[in-house]
Order: sequence, then structure tokens, then C-alpha cells
Amino acid sequence: MTSHDVVARIRRLAGTRRVGHGGTLDPMATGVLIIGVNRATRLLTYVIGAAKSYTATIRLGESTVTDDAEGEVTATASVAAVRDEAIRAQLGTQVGEIDQVPSAVSAIKINGQRAYKRVRDGEAVEIPARRVTVHRLDVLDIRRPEGRDVIDVDVDVSCSSGTYIRAIARDLGAALQVGGHLTALRRTAVGEMTLDVASTLEQLEERAPEVVDLPMAEAARRAFPQRVATEEETRVLRHGGPLATVGIDGPYAVFDQAGEVLAIVSERGGRARAEIVLSPA
Repeated sequence: MTSHDVVARIRRLAGTRRVGHGGTLDPMATGVLIIGVNRATRLLTYVIGAAKSYTATIRLGESTVTDDAEGEVTATASVAAVRDEAIRAQLGTQVGEIDQVPSAVSAIKINGQRAYKRVRDGEAVEIPARRVTVHRLDVLDIRRPEGRDVIDVDVDVSCSSGTYIRAIARDLGAALQVGGHLTALRRTAVGEMTLDVASTLEQLEERAPEVVDLPMAEAARRAFPQRVATEEETRVLRHGGPLATVGIDGPYAVFDQAGEVLAIVSERGGRARAEIVLSPA
């Protein structure tokens, strides 16, 4: 199931076309996918840039065209000489700010066309490296399946938006000279939105058309610094006017006296101005 498939299903359940998602998941991946419904779709632009957390399994000894289990195996190598210490050491080199080359089979556009389409059309695709940050990369387990000349490495990763976990697997395999790809990927958090408070599609179907897990005001509280407006400020902000600054690093959410979210605001030029107004005038 693709992220677009999930959006289409939520549209049917919620009875509205105004549904979007806050960051694509690969079809083989599971876990957290943030969905915005109706006015909340306007918050998704901020969700896309949030830090992400994942659990994943890297298989060493096999390379694939997609750097994950979706693609055909392109090369194999014996892992008999690979030691646990070497695996941990090489993963350690991928922590912090790094220049990462995304997987060739990705949604990144090269000269106006998705990279994955160019690869599927038989082209050799070179994607320039991008600066990303891997905040944490913990090794949970290193396993050697009986009867197989491969090593499976379970990891827990926290990283900036734009980081490819597939690329971490590929680069680990390349550093160890045995090849590597991803066999499992689960997103456990997007910013402050975690897997333990998520709902399955089946659970949402049981509640349809009331599919919203998190009211927009609560989502804004989790995602942004906060400010409460006076009644006069509420009136001004609802009509797109600026507020006085209060020294909060933006963007931040402004709420009315009743606790409803009014707008997402940034302070610049000596005024606090709305980036998006969420409350109707």
C-alpha cells in the first residue's frame, strides 16, 4: 500500500476530498503516516519537515536495485569475515551531519522526472548528495540466520527529514564490501506524533465517518510552541492582521481564549504575522 492509497481510503471514510499526508512512506514500510483532513491539511507543510524515527532491519551480503527488499538482488558477497565490531563502527560513521546520496529508486526529481521512473526506463541515474542529520543510530541486534550467508542488523534511527534509511543500509554494505539492503522499515514517530497513539485503517473504518484521531488544536499543541491571544488579538488575527511580538521563535501556534487554534505565526519585521490562518473569520 502506498501513501497515496492511504489518502484515497481516508477520503472515502471521511467523505471529503480534502485529505493529504505529511511525508511519504515506501510501500514496504509500515508505521506512522500523518494524515490531515479538511482545514488540517494546511498544517501538513510543517509536518513534512519534522524529525522522524524508525526501526529497521538491514541485510548484509546482498545488494538490490532499490536498496530494499522490493528490488531484485543485483549482487551477493560472503559475510563470513564480517565482525559485529566492524558493523557497529561503520554505522557510527553515519551519525551526525552527513552527506547522503539518496537511493536511485526514489521520488526525487531529476530534470523534472522522478528518479524511480528513470531507473525503471533503463537509465543510469546519479543523484547528488544531500546534507542530512542522523541524530541517533542504535544497533538493537545482530543476527546470522542459520543456513544463510547473510547478516541481519536491527537498528533504531532518529533523523532529520529527507534521510533515507535505505541509503544507510546501502552505505553500510558498501563500507563493509559485502553489499546491503533494507528488509524491514517501520516509522515510529514523526515529530511528537508517535506510533503508540496511532490508529490502524481498520480502527478508522469502525469509526467512519468520524475518522479524526487528533483534533487540529491538539495537533498544533504537540507540534508548535504556543501563544494565547486576547479577544482583540483574536479578532485581528482572524482577519489576517499582525500582532505584537512576544519573542517566541517561530513558527508557533496562536490559540483563542477557548483553546481553538487560530493561526500559525512567525515574528519578523517587528510584527507577528500569520503564515496560515486556520480559524474562519
